[in-house]
Amino acid sequence: MSALRMLSSAARRAPSTLTQQRRGYAEVADKISLSLVLPHQGIMQAIFTSQDVVQVNLTAATGDMGILANHVPSIEALRPGLIEVIESGNSSKKWFASGGFATVHPGNKLTINVVEASPLESFSSEAVRANLQEALKVAAGNGSEEDKMEARIEADVYEALQHALGSK
Repeated sequence: MSALRMLSSAARRAPSTLTQQRRGYAEVADKISLSLVLPHQGIMQAIFTSQDVVQVNLTAATGDMGILANHVPSIEALRPGLIEVIESGNSSKKWFASGGFATVHPGNKLTINVVEASPLESFSSEAVRANLQEALKVAAGNGSEEDKMEARIEADVYEALQHALGSK
C-alpha cells in the first residue's frame, strides 16, 4: 500500500477514534483565576493571588482585549494603560499599568506581570495634564536625543493615563 493511501485511510478513520474538543462561550458561573503581580525593590508584590474573577480587560500591544473564562491560551505584551478587573456582582477595580505581560494559561488561569501599577483613583487629572505638557515641551525642545526620547516615552505614558482617566 502506498504511503499516500495509508495516510488517507488513517485520516478517514481519525474522526471516529479521536474526540474533538470544542470551544464555546464562557458561562455566567465560569470564573478565571487571576494573579496580578509587580516587582518592587527586589520582592514581588501581589495585588491578586489566584483570585476568581469574572472578566479582566487589558490594553495589550495588539489592541484592547477582554479575557473571560475559557479564553484561548495566549501571551500578550501590555502597553501603558488600564487594567480593569470585574469581580462577582459586576463590581470592578481599575489600575493603570506602565506595561508588562499577560499570560492566559489553560484551565482558566491568567497571570499578569506589570512593571508598575497604581489604582486609577490615585491619579489627578490636573497633574497628568501638566506633566504631559512638560514632557511634550522637552520632546520638542533642543535637548539631547536621549532626553527627547525619554520625554517622548514619558509623554506616551501620560497620554495613555489621560485616556484611562477620561474613561473612569
